Amino acid sequence: MTAYKNIKNFDQLIEAEHGKIGTETRNIYEEKSQMFIISEMLKEARKEAKITQEQLAEKTGTKKSYISRIENGKGNIQLSTLIRIFEVGLGKRIGLTFL
Repeated sequence: MTAYKNIKNFDQLIEAEHGKIGTETRNIYEEKSQMFIISEMLKEARKEAKITQEQLAEKTGTKKSYISRIENGKGNIQLSTLIRIFEVGLGKRIGLTFL
């Protein structure tokens, strides 16, 4: 616990756990975090639309197994496919922010 006694905010905790911004370990953490967020947003939007993974796959020209992998944070996804899934399959708009 002494390693955390000087930590005063969340950013410092993330740096202590995963390294400084730009390091390989931090990049891996950031990538996995973003994939988790996308997977949760997809699950929530699909359930809100009351459709199955199979129905979503049919609407977007993908496979159920692909939708499942994304929802479980296991798959890589191209931006064009992500947009098609949300906009065509779920009727949602996607906004991107670059920081």
